[in-house]
Amino acid sequence: MRLDSLLLAALLSLVTVPAAAAPDAPPSPYVSIRRDKAFMREGPSYAHRILWVYQHKDYPFRVIATYDAWRRVRAVDGTTGWMHHSQLSERRTVLFIGFTKSALRTDADPNAKIVAYAQPGVVARLKACEPRFCEVDADGTDGWVDKRNIWGVGVGEVFH
Repeated sequence: MRLDSLLLAALLSLVTVPAAAAPDAPPSPYVSIRRDKAFMREGPSYAHRILWVYQHKDYPFRVIATYDAWRRVRAVDGTTGWMHHSQLSERRTVLFIGFTKSALRTDADPNAKIVAYAQPGVVARLKACEPRFCEVDADGTDGWVDKRNIWGVGVGEVFH
C-alpha cells in the first residue's frame, strides 16, 4: 500500500503546470528594438566594437544569452551579437518571412477572408497566438497569419 502511495506521489510530481498559470513563468526569449537605432556589438560592453547598426524600431531578435545588462541576440538571418538591455523592448513583434507575400485573415482559419497581404520583411506587432496562427497588427491592419510565415514566435507558443 505504501509503495502505491509513493508511486502515485512520484507520478503527480511529474505533472506540469501550463505556462499561463505559472506566476513566475520566464519572459519570452524574443525582444525588439526600442528606438530607431540600436548597436549590435562583438561582446558585452561598450568597449567592444560595433558589428551592426540596426535602424528599424520594433525589429525582432531572439535572446540567446545574458551577461549583466547585456543580451546576446540572434536576428532572423542568424547574425548574433550583444546589445545593451536599454536598446531593447519586451514588446513582441514579428518579421514576415518567405519569398512571397503572406495573407492576413479575419480569423485563425486558413479559409477565413483575407483582409490584407504583407511582403517579406514587414515588421508587425504580435497580439495573440493560437497553435497554428498568430494575430498581428501590421501598420494598423489587424489580421491572423500562419506561423510559418513569420519569425519571432515559438512554434508551440500560445497566448492571448
